[in-house]
Amino acid sequence: MSFFHFKHLLHSGVGLAFCIATLSTLSTLPANAQETEKVDVTLNVLATTDSGLQGKLRAASLLRQAATEEAPTAQDYFAAALADYRRLTEVLYANGYYSGLIEIRLNGQEAALIPVTAPPKTIRSVAINVRPGKPFRFGTARIAPLPANTAPTEGFQKGARANAETVIRAARDAQTAWRDAGHAKVRVSSQDLSADHARQQLDATIALAPGPKVTFGRLLPDGEKRVRAERIQEIAGLPSGETFTPAAVDQAATRLRRSGAFRSVSLREADALRAGDVLDVEASLVDAAPRRFGAGVEIATETGLQLSGFWMHRNLLGGAERLRIEGAVRDIGTDTERLDYSLSARLDRPASFGPDTTAFLSFDISSEQEPLFDLDVLDLGFGASRQLRDDLKGEVELSFSRAEADTALGTARFTLASVALSMEWDRRDNTLNPTNGHFLRGSLTPYLGLDGTESGAQATLDGRIYRPVLNDRLIAAARLQFGAVAGSSIAGTQPNLLFQSGGGGTVRGQPFQSLGVGTGSNRTGGRSFLGLSGELRGKINNKFSLVGFADAGYIGSESFVNGDGDWHAGAGLGLRYDTVVGPIRLDVATPIRGDSSDRVQIYVGIGQAF
Repeated sequence: MSFFHFKHLLHSGVGLAFCIATLSTLSTLPANAQETEKVDVTLNVLATTDSGLQGKLRAASLLRQAATEEAPTAQDYFAAALADYRRLTEVLYANGYYSGLIEIRLNGQEAALIPVTAPPKTIRSVAINVRPGKPFRFGTARIAPLPANTAPTEGFQKGARANAETVIRAARDAQTAWRDAGHAKVRVSSQDLSADHARQQLDATIALAPGPKVTFGRLLPDGEKRVRAERIQEIAGLPSGETFTPAAVDQAATRLRRSGAFRSVSLREADALRAGDVLDVEASLVDAAPRRFGAGVEIATETGLQLSGFWMHRNLLGGAERLRIEGAVRDIGTDTERLDYSLSARLDRPASFGPDTTAFLSFDISSEQEPLFDLDVLDLGFGASRQLRDDLKGEVELSFSRAEADTALGTARFTLASVALSMEWDRRDNTLNPTNGHFLRGSLTPYLGLDGTESGAQATLDGRIYRPVLNDRLIAAARLQFGAVAGSSIAGTQPNLLFQSGGGGTVRGQPFQSLGVGTGSNRTGGRSFLGLSGELRGKINNKFSLVGFADAGYIGSESFVNGDGDWHAGAGLGLRYDTVVGPIRLDVATPIRGDSSDRVQIYVGIGQAF
């Protein structure tokens, strides 16, 4: 029996490279290799009690992968066998085995002894035998110098299992610690790795050269960009003059991407320091297309067809200012006397009050003919949003609005000055098709009534959670909505600040805005709202999913939910078809609690219901 016995000193420069098949060798294999029947590839790990090692070796073996191909050839098996010597030895080294014996036999012959000029024309049997030997332990495990209050990587210590991965991770962790301490140019100055096979012991000594502690210099964009250079620097917010940290570089890149003005962003530390140990950062930026437009279609039984669209300019004035104009027309195909419409425009300027704060101006005009009210609104606003963390942002907006409404209580005009405060915490893995994480948004909007309009405040909360079950084939999703209006009476509150329930955004299966306060033609919106929704989304295949859902809603005349109001509920089934822009949604629902003459409601749209 012929075995290959690999014993390499890690500091010899050989490392994990072996004097067996190379890519150039494989390229000399004849191109006319014949197809061969699939064969069983046996892989045995001998003389070891390491139960997890066999699985790792199996996963790394190209021979086992070749055996699963549709029509493997003898050449495929031969090339995979030659490559497996290296791949399997890498697995042994990674797990602390440095005296491994590897045998790979094709048709009973050692693969490495088969001349590459005369490879086998057919493969009848493949056998892999691995004798790992005894695992090595660290005799010496030393890495220095380290920053103050920094401990070596866990597992890199005398007597611990001497996995090659641990050595690599110890060097990487030490360099990361130095960089976090401001030493951007830290490097490994020397390493001494030696294996004592008689004692199954690995000695590892790594020396680091931290280099000087550096400070940030300038951000240097490459080439001419549509966005002015000074604005690029303001948006990135690189802290010039402060001590270097990798996190600050990453944050600068994130801010540039978030601006939307660039299709790709890559920041690279300059190769050399400037005088005074100053480090410049070079920015490779690719401009995004300055203009973008889009459109959407949504259909619901009660509200008919809705068409929407937007046009956006990403760099209106050369400073990454973003102008977005959007509009929508609703109630197409319904029996309403006129269509609903809305038109809005918003101008955002990033890095207006610091790199993480975006200032904005907004304009909205809308005309709504809803089941409980008709409303025409003109709204002007300005404010700022601040990214507190990657997943957390806050916003404040001062606005002035004029509105005219027709409700069951008569015709009224409203003039309001308001301050809207909101916070949003978004940890969903995907906005349109979340499978894990959560979303929480809360708002508080105090408003001052002018020209005889009542004053008050509105508060809302929207919380959602998503959890995968059954190996991610089933997604459980839940939603909680809450709303309250205090200070102003129902008659004295602008109707779109009150709450209604029913329809795709609240309770599917119930007609749109079918639940309010009062009865018949005397119904209005309520001052309190509670919504509960649950879904189970199960995958049928890679494209289609089946959804079961149930929703419930509460509306009351009181400012906060106290149980004196009314509940209704709906449930149904849905189908999802995944596309690159999100799932196409079809929901069919029916009422299960509450008065309704409509037994079936249908909803079609893009994205999950919540």
